[in-house]
This record gives sequence, C-alpha cells and structure tokens, in this order.
Amino acid sequence: MLIRIHPKDPSLRQIKIVVECLNDGGVIIFPTDTIYALGCDIYKSKAIERVARIKGIKKEKANFSFLTHDLSQLSDYTKPINNEVYKLMKSTLPGPFTFILNANNNVPKIFQSKKKTVGIRIPDNNIPAEIIRELGNPIMSTSIHDEDEIIEYTTDPELIYEKFNSMVDIVIDGGYGDNEPSTIIDCTGTEILIVREGKGVL
Repeated sequence: MLIRIHPKDPSLRQIKIVVECLNDGGVIIFPTDTIYALGCDIYKSKAIERVARIKGIKKEKANFSFLTHDLSQLSDYTKPINNEVYKLMKSTLPGPFTFILNANNNVPKIFQSKKKTVGIRIPDNNIPAEIIRELGNPIMSTSIHDEDEIIEYTTDPELIYEKFNSMVDIVIDGGYGDNEPSTIIDCTGTEILIVREGKGVL
C-alpha cells in the first residue's frame, strides 16, 4: 500500500492507519529528515526479522537504531547520560544525527550490540514523530540506501514503492527524500566520537 502523507501537517486518520499496521506486526517504509527508512515496532520481533531479511543481513549482526519523538523517551531505554552529551543532543535534535548510547534493560536485545549500546534518532520530520507519538513507543529504523543501486531509489517514494511494495506492508510517500544519511556520534565512551560524517554538521 502506498499512502501519501503531508510532511508538514500529517493527517491523523492516515497516521492511525500506519499505527494499526505497526501494531499488527507490519513493516513500513517512511521518510525521515535524511533518507527513506525501513522500520517496524521495536517490540515486534517477527517484523524485525522481516526487516533483516529485506536488508539481506542476519538480525544478530544488524545495526538497527530506533526513533523516538523527543528526548523525554530517552531515559526509558538508555542508561543515564552526562550533561555534555545531553546538551549536545538537545542542541542538535530533532535533526540528522544518530547517537550511540549505553542501553538499559528495556531495550529489546536485538537492538543491543555486544557492547550493550543502542543507536537513537529523533528525525526532524513530522511524519515519523506523529507515528511514534500515536504508537506510544519507538519504532526501529534502518536505511534502505544500497550502494549498488541508482540513487533515485533513496529519494523518490514512487520508485521505492515499485521496488519494495511486495516486501513491506506500507510505503509512505512524504515527498522526495534526501540521499545523505545521518551523522553518527558515539557517546558511550569517555570522549564523544563522530563515527560517520553525514548530513548533520556539528
């Protein structure tokens, strides 16, 4: 199913359709403030396995991150962070950054690396924000960007739909996406490290 949702003013009726799909264990493709992403409810393990299959990776080796709608959800899933990290997150989020943080026991094991860390994103896009708010918990996110594919697949939702409609339940058309991923910042050690340079600039 292809659903067009207005990026600035998402329709609650359409958001509820997406949330119902997620509650049923569905897999969706949705826009962020960077590239289009593949995702599902973080508590639906079979949906997470489907995402791993679509990506062609073993779920145990996947670096899935998850999306929250604001910083208030952080303490539910991460160990306490220091003031420096909190100030950095507050000044850059919502925005095109993924923060690697130490996970607490509420994080489903599939999201935790061997180091017990988790990637957290708060994209500057109203569509995922409203989905998460309505769902009541984070959604997992992984980019559908593939180095071997022509770049339009990551930007044009209709081309994305053509390729993935048989693999996912809903593709959300929120307009053209970007083709640059988020900047990844590791905040789990004594120093804050930029792991990957992306769209976000500090």
